[in-house]
Amino acid sequence: MAEDTQQLSQSLGLFDATTIVMGSMIGSGVFIVAADIGRQVHSPGLMIMAWVVTAVLTLIAALAYGELAAAMPRAGGQYVYLREAFGPLYGFLYGWTFFLVIQTGTIAAVAVAFAKFLGVFAPSIAASNKVLPFLSTQQITGILLIVALTWVNSRGVRTGATVQNIFTVAKTAALLGLIGAGWLAGKNPVAIERNFGGGNFWGAADWSWATTQMVGVALVGALFSSDSWNNVTFTAGEMKNPRRNLPLSLALGVGLVSIIYIACNYVYLLVLPFEGILTAPEDRVGTAAAKAIFGDPAVQMMAGAIMVSTFGCVNGITLAGARVIYAMALDNLFFKAAAKLDPETKAPSTALWIQCLWASALTLSGSYSQLLDYVIFAVLLFYILTIVGVFVLRRTRPAMERPYKAFGYPLLPAAYIVLAGTIEGLLLIHKPDYTWPGLIIVLLGIPVYFAWTKSQKEVKA
Repeated sequence: MAEDTQQLSQSLGLFDATTIVMGSMIGSGVFIVAADIGRQVHSPGLMIMAWVVTAVLTLIAALAYGELAAAMPRAGGQYVYLREAFGPLYGFLYGWTFFLVIQTGTIAAVAVAFAKFLGVFAPSIAASNKVLPFLSTQQITGILLIVALTWVNSRGVRTGATVQNIFTVAKTAALLGLIGAGWLAGKNPVAIERNFGGGNFWGAADWSWATTQMVGVALVGALFSSDSWNNVTFTAGEMKNPRRNLPLSLALGVGLVSIIYIACNYVYLLVLPFEGILTAPEDRVGTAAAKAIFGDPAVQMMAGAIMVSTFGCVNGITLAGARVIYAMALDNLFFKAAAKLDPETKAPSTALWIQCLWASALTLSGSYSQLLDYVIFAVLLFYILTIVGVFVLRRTRPAMERPYKAFGYPLLPAAYIVLAGTIEGLLLIHKPDYTWPGLIIVLLGIPVYFAWTKSQKEVKA
């Protein structure tokens, strides 16, 4: 397999890598999904448990990925790990789904979320304000954001990382501010009594298999609010001392965001009665909590905070995602032009602009949110396969240099595979409308792979 990481600018340090992890994880989900989780689990305690289980699963996965990242610090990250563990087909299936829906769909969805909250300050930016029958001012704003951040990242990884550092620090500070204000000044005696008093915290939970299934299905929102932590592995070819900084940034970034998420949801319970969380207007629990603490100005405050959060998230996933396309192109599994680096900035500019075009097309289509629902199953499946890859490579390449080895191996990685596999089974049973389409998207990549590789062989012949 071709490798060309020596041409990339290796300028990312530990702080940069950690902000990529945190900035890619923190979007708008933590401000919204608590309402849907609460409606599914029916108790404050189980709502918090969903976040705790998500934190444990995500941290175990990040610690396992650290071994692969340190052993194979190459551009493309997870794509490379799957390719090396299982063969090029598996790497392609990940890259195919990643480019087609996962990364570009996320970019589109988060960019439109930015535009939606910008509409609080500029009411003319709205989904209902149509410039053309198929195009709203909200979509135009989302596309302009995607184009602008693609241009920023085409100026070099250092430029993109600087933007990422600024916005990750800003949105982390905003979340910590909300947590601190809720804890110090916003406690609501009525909410505390409703959520924590008289056995209300666990509600009618009886710890049966039915309760386990209910929590397992409800994890979807929390898992996706915590997703994209693996994006830092895509930038490995531009990392200083990646064998140390990649696993460390994964542990630090995922650990810190998980703590912030749990604390934020705990504060929701301190300031809002559980019913207020479930019925928050448009599921904007963060805004409802801030309003309970700060009053009416909270609407603008939270809109601004979410704009900062989504801006940084789009930048992080734009920066990282193009590196997978670049790595696939090096392997002749994507358009060859995407393997070219800008001679001046050393950025994979062509890959960035290809990603921009498709993300913008998804924004125009308006179908990105449905597509993201459909790949819930596929994303978790690729996480499971990658962690299985840790076991496979330990057996097939025992001599591979491993500067860091997965913490708790083999028990913790095996526990992740079992738990995540159980969640996958529950999703297949309880949310078939979301799981089977995602699996079909992945499987469609198989004939595409064989057709593509056949065409490449014919070109060489």
